[in-house]
Amino acid sequence: MILGPKLLLQLVKTKKLVENLSKRELTNPEGAGFDLRLGEVYKITGDAFLGEIHRKTAEIELVAKHNERNKMVNQLHDKHNDRGKKREAKSPTLVIKPGEFYLVKTIESVNMPADLTASITPRSTSYRSGLFLRTGNVPPGYCGGLIFGLKNEGPITVEIEMGARIVHIQFSEVKGGGSMYRGQWQGGRVTARKKEKQV
Repeated sequence: MILGPKLLLQLVKTKKLVENLSKRELTNPEGAGFDLRLGEVYKITGDAFLGEIHRKTAEIELVAKHNERNKMVNQLHDKHNDRGKKREAKSPTLVIKPGEFYLVKTIESVNMPADLTASITPRSTSYRSGLFLRTGNVPPGYCGGLIFGLKNEGPITVEIEMGARIVHIQFSEVKGGGSMYRGQWQGGRVTARKKEKQV
């Protein structure tokens, strides 16, 4: 059974199910879950090894980050500029050319209890623009930010603002006893710095 927004908002308040939700999601969420926003973007480099027992993911380089504090400072400054005109504060943007691939991390983080799992789906405006997100399931017991693959598979260059809503998360009950997450990505880690033994 998918949990609805009324119950989810109670769990946000009492259990911190999702942290750093936008005002929109806290007051008027759409659908049967929450929209999550683009927080960090990483370019991958080097090489990777995915073995049966050991794994090493690619090296990463941070290329863009949403900064709510700077945006708020800009808004305060803009309200008091010398001409008395109000300007809109702009967030940084990422320009994604056809074929480019990035790892992206949400502004929001989750704290999954033992009886819930979550599914992530891209917002339709992403693929309507040629952007495809590689998302997955969030298991019981996982805590941290959410990381996805983002690739421009379309024929045009796309500009996306940091802080834009990019995915939708829905929560479902786990009946019959689920296993708690024990993987190495706990806490929202983006990559492994060296080859690691799988747990």
